[in-house]
Amino acid sequence: MRNSISFRSIRSEQLRIGRSILLTTFNSILNQPQLVTYKNRTTADSMIYHMKIFKRAAVIASLLASGYIAQAQTQNWQNMDLQKDSVFGISVEKAYTELLKDKKSKPVIVAVIDSGIDTTHEDLKSVLWVNVKEKRGNGKDDDKNHYTDDINGWNFIGSTKGNVDYDNLELTRIIRQQQKQFGSLNSAPKDTAGLYQYKVLRNKYELKLSEAQQTLYGITRFVGMLDTMLIKLGNNNPTAAELQAYTPQNPAEAQIKQVVSQQLERFPDFKTFREKELDAAVAHYKEQVQYQLNLDYDPRAIVGDDYNNPTERYYGSGDATGPDADHGTHVAGIIGAGRNNNLGINGVANNVQIMSVRAVPNGDERDKDVANAIRYAADNGARVINMSFGKAYSPNKNVVDEAVKYAISKDVLLIHAAGNDAENIDITPNYPSRVYQNGDTATAWIEVGASGPDNDETLAAPFSNYGKISVDVFAPGVGIYSSTPGSHYDYHDGTSMASPVVTGLAALIRSYYPKLSAIQVKDIILKSVVKVEHPVTIFEEGQPKTVQMTDLCRTGGVVNAYKALELAATYK
Repeated sequence: MRNSISFRSIRSEQLRIGRSILLTTFNSILNQPQLVTYKNRTTADSMIYHMKIFKRAAVIASLLASGYIAQAQTQNWQNMDLQKDSVFGISVEKAYTELLKDKKSKPVIVAVIDSGIDTTHEDLKSVLWVNVKEKRGNGKDDDKNHYTDDINGWNFIGSTKGNVDYDNLELTRIIRQQQKQFGSLNSAPKDTAGLYQYKVLRNKYELKLSEAQQTLYGITRFVGMLDTMLIKLGNNNPTAAELQAYTPQNPAEAQIKQVVSQQLERFPDFKTFREKELDAAVAHYKEQVQYQLNLDYDPRAIVGDDYNNPTERYYGSGDATGPDADHGTHVAGIIGAGRNNNLGINGVANNVQIMSVRAVPNGDERDKDVANAIRYAADNGARVINMSFGKAYSPNKNVVDEAVKYAISKDVLLIHAAGNDAENIDITPNYPSRVYQNGDTATAWIEVGASGPDNDETLAAPFSNYGKISVDVFAPGVGIYSSTPGSHYDYHDGTSMASPVVTGLAALIRSYYPKLSAIQVKDIILKSVVKVEHPVTIFEEGQPKTVQMTDLCRTGGVVNAYKALELAATYK
């Protein structure tokens, strides 16, 4: 998590916008950064830090107010057509009506490497991959693939003893490992270059921990002051009108009243705002402090593998759901939820078998698990792999590289979310990456940025990473309605939602044109984008900047199913 807008944690994606809104107000409420003691930082440093983070937050707040980011969009807008429906979807429904009617398709296995999938979800259970060679629950490896009871997929971050839910950031794990070697920062080992790198990373870690601690402090104080206001108001679930009638008793209460009033325009009631923004933000930063950035927390023992052996293959469990399957379930629904079944939503693809490969915790995924997840998917018939995750460091990148090469050798197309840091990933590292350590590039790989519904300057989602070299295409990723655990549905934002839109499109092409190779399917998707000719707005260091879409991705456009299927029909 390099900044306040990130997907380094699975849960952070849903919290991204709300946190920034709240932080905008903390500046006025706290107004005294020295109230908190920050290790190795002066009061002046703290004030500068607060100024930067609140300046950025203010920009995001203004975006919400001006409609750049909507709390909710029209359901299924990602599948709609720009000309017919006036939203910049990918024309899936038009393609089904005009191009695919009466055409036959073949099932395509799609692997979702993620947090797990709710395998009992009403709109997903009929489209899940089932390993027919394995007998459910008998505790035996019936198909002799070294994975016992892998009915709907595999779980690389758990065992029969339990599951990893929370985990560290990769930076935390690196510091924990390196401090064993370097000990005191004042030591002078022979490896002076390593010591220097350790110092640099240690400073980044301590800064990140300080940011999390002080933000948690600010949010907690905000909530406490708000609760005091509610007591005075005599109502813990006030309407917008009731809140407006309240007379603030100090400047801080005036600020809180203003922000909460603005937020109530985005939510059906105060209770929902409290749950989805305030409570979720507190929980998120507690997770950062208690788990993700805690050097004393290491949950890996529950997995039971030899973690120091990055090439170890066979460990884990058959629990394809895990303790927190929200993210993976949402991703799976976008790809292939049952279509036209009078339930929930319509996925992009209509003939898929979704394989759940659990490798992503609430924290940073580990390279070993990602590599094994890719290999498992490839070995068990996946034609497309969705990867809606990412991190800033990859200490065992070579292991992931070899797995990617292996999957591509088996004609698998890999699709990866570009990330939600509003950064240029041509410059800022983001892993996993299609660029191998030796400088070569993965051929069957698509990197995806997120777009919104409106064909104007707001088209590029302001949180989306970009890169005219590193990102291939943009796809809908704002206000996407999809499945969540317990046969529920909800709106989420992020490149994590844009990536499965493209994955669904790839699966759709491979389903109706099964003879096409992974590289051909990639070529079709990239060549058939709807080019964006008008300028769009991005944000650099919190400041708006007008650019062309060709500055943000290789193709300069948004994927389109109708055009892609038309083009696919011309391929031999």
